[in-house]
Amino acid sequence: MLSTADRFEAEYAGCDVLYGRGRVADLGASLADRGIGDALVVCGSNVGANDDLMEPIRAGLGDRHAGTFDGTTPDKRAETAFDLLEAARSAKADALVAVGGGSSLDVARQASVLAADGRDLAALEAAAGEGSIERITAEPAFPVVAVPTTFAGADLSAGGSLEVLSAAESPTGQPVSVSGSAMPIVDLLDPDLFETTPRSALAGSAMNGFDKGIETAYARDASPVSDATAIHGVRLLSGSLPVVAGDRAGDSAAAMDRAVAGALLVQIDRKINVIHAFGHGFARRYDVQQGAIHAVVAPHVLAYLFEEADAGRRTLAAGFGIDAEGRDDDAVAEAVVDAVAAVRDALPVPSRLRDVDAVREEDLPAVAAFIAEDPPMERAPAGIDTSPERIEGVLRGAW
Repeated sequence: MLSTADRFEAEYAGCDVLYGRGRVADLGASLADRGIGDALVVCGSNVGANDDLMEPIRAGLGDRHAGTFDGTTPDKRAETAFDLLEAARSAKADALVAVGGGSSLDVARQASVLAADGRDLAALEAAAGEGSIERITAEPAFPVVAVPTTFAGADLSAGGSLEVLSAAESPTGQPVSVSGSAMPIVDLLDPDLFETTPRSALAGSAMNGFDKGIETAYARDASPVSDATAIHGVRLLSGSLPVVAGDRAGDSAAAMDRAVAGALLVQIDRKINVIHAFGHGFARRYDVQQGAIHAVVAPHVLAYLFEEADAGRRTLAAGFGIDAEGRDDDAVAEAVVDAVAAVRDALPVPSRLRDVDAVREEDLPAVAAFIAEDPPMERAPAGIDTSPERIEGVLRGAW
């Protein structure tokens, strides 16, 4: 069984990573060390009402806690970011501490660059009405500290988007969003905080983060460096996610330590591509949780890739502890697909598209067209057939 260090610090792309149980107590000191005064906590309403989580956050900030904005939602709307900026101004906050899942982390980072961008909500809506919005390139106005409590893997990121017009409002028939974000200055990973998150929420985020490691291994621009972090992350997550977010028995505390470390590793030098493109295709048409879509499609996407390319199958086999010695390529590929499906099936997540609320079979051709043009598909393994027709066939297999 793989173990992790009880406590460590690292640096990635200008972000200081702080890992360990009890690290939440270092929040105020982390701000003080960087000459930062008061911070506004950013979260959703469920997180804000979770005293087991919020009390340690408030205690860790101490007199640097400027208040809490608990208005983020999974929709990640531009309106929310502007509401957050107003709250930050009213609280006279010098920084934002984003707590929870990907929605809160994305909204806080996006708000930080919107504050410096100069465009207000009306300007964004006017641009969205034309069908597109120029990407935000401003330097962040507020430093952001990320305190993730799910496995979505949205903390070590300088990317993200906010929806300005929904598909129903959009002239293109799909949501129009504004992109551009800020890398956090600190990523604080405390397994104690993850344990306050309901298991259903952990399960919903699990495959989203897990798949970052899987698809990095078969990305067109994969390297030994990206393989190293991705595959070690897959090792940690494949054994721990079914314990902390599913129904598999085991030492839950040790499994949580490994899961949090694994969720960190799969983000380092990540190379999202085909699985995420499939998720984006559905998000551009429906209000669906990305983790649910990833759970359904991941085994089908891998089978599709393995039919047409090597797609890092032996590298992935190593991550899953599969003995590939003496086995032919097809057998290795089948074992990897089965391993991914086994992790998925140990979690309370859907395994068929027809079981995902809102998804309609008649929409699959349109979703396939969205997937085919999604930018992450550019990282698909060389030689893969990425036509809408081929992708639709994969979706029908997942239906």
